[in-house]
Amino acid sequence: MSPRDVEPAGAPEGRPEEPTGAGSAAGSSQGVRRRNLLLGGAAAGVGALAAAGTQLVGGAPSSSVAAETPDNGAGTVPFFGARQAGIGTAAQAHGAFVALDLKPGIVAAGVKSLLKLLTSDAARLTQGEGALADTEAELAFRPANLTVTFGFGPGLFRVAAPGRAPSWLRPLPKFGIDRLVKEYSGGDLLLQICADDPLTVAHAQRMLLKDSRSFTTVRWVQQGFRRAYGTEKPGTTMRNLFGQVDGTANPAPGSESFERVVFGDGTNRAWVENGTSLVLRRISMNLDKWDELDRSGREESVGRKLSNGAPLTGADEHDEPDFKALNPVGFPVIADFSHLRRARPEDPSQRIFRRAFNYDVPPGGPGVSDSGLLFASFQADVDRQFVPIQKRLDDLDILNQWTTPVGSAVFAIPPGCGPDGFVGEGLFASA
Repeated sequence: MSPRDVEPAGAPEGRPEEPTGAGSAAGSSQGVRRRNLLLGGAAAGVGALAAAGTQLVGGAPSSSVAAETPDNGAGTVPFFGARQAGIGTAAQAHGAFVALDLKPGIVAAGVKSLLKLLTSDAARLTQGEGALADTEAELAFRPANLTVTFGFGPGLFRVAAPGRAPSWLRPLPKFGIDRLVKEYSGGDLLLQICADDPLTVAHAQRMLLKDSRSFTTVRWVQQGFRRAYGTEKPGTTMRNLFGQVDGTANPAPGSESFERVVFGDGTNRAWVENGTSLVLRRISMNLDKWDELDRSGREESVGRKLSNGAPLTGADEHDEPDFKALNPVGFPVIADFSHLRRARPEDPSQRIFRRAFNYDVPPGGPGVSDSGLLFASFQADVDRQFVPIQKRLDDLDILNQWTTPVGSAVFAIPPGCGPDGFVGEGLFASA
């Protein structure tokens, strides 16, 4: 993410030299003027505070301030529908990915009860209502575009719908760059909880975990963020903590390309109508080592300009890269080892929709940072779309020198539901 320009605090101005003669008229006059100035400034400050206090006591800010501050906290995203929210929804500022494991002895009826309970409370929370047993319902009244998206892992299918899991629902192939840990991998049930307010996310997460505790145990929780709401214009491509514009090639939600990539088509079908898949990769980014690379080296590694995300052969972010362009000494301007070149498929069917979040946690080693990317990738078929891209990155991507996948999980995303149904109800329907 680009460093924010912060104006440094000004150094204290030098104090005027005090007169050495105690009886000096000039010195006395300066002292009086200085005292009057200080007292006058203090009085002005008190007056300003009083005026502000009067405005606050009145309850409502001035109309000019109110007009400039949109009430994003009241924003809601519909929960019910043929498809789940939180996929094509504009990415919110904060996200939490929660993986749960079913407790031993839980049977299909228990899974059904769990999904009904979670659906009911998720529907309420996303619309600014407290959960059914919410003891802090006031925390739910500002949903801030909250979405809750359910994902099913292999373990849930084994219990609830044996033999009905899609063929790609398994751990990804082993890649040479992976250093996976179980603390960030796998899971039977995923809850993706996103909103523009971190308090909203925290409250929703707690309510849904309270619903789940009789049926599941928490396997892991991964929290991430983007720019705060209102920091950038809507539709601006996010930046990751390397400072890169991240996600330029994403298909636009609602477009024909998005439909084909995420929900499939006649030649690349999703596992169920209005369903899709989610691959979540926790990618550690070595910012301390990245610091050693100069700006031109960073841009060559990525294949894009850091200033605006344009390919090195273009001027604007969405310019099509020219992989045949050569520099004055005959080498490709966009190197074959660059991330852009390795991630760009020759086969147009090998595309994904990324909805990533940054993470930053307290450092636990000798460096000054422990940061990275929660790479959330949606696609109709993991094997046909995600895996080929990942294999190319594994083979040659020079960014592998600064990035390490440490977590990996694959989930089947079921369709949405209506007000009288629940997410996942199709698993319990007769085949």
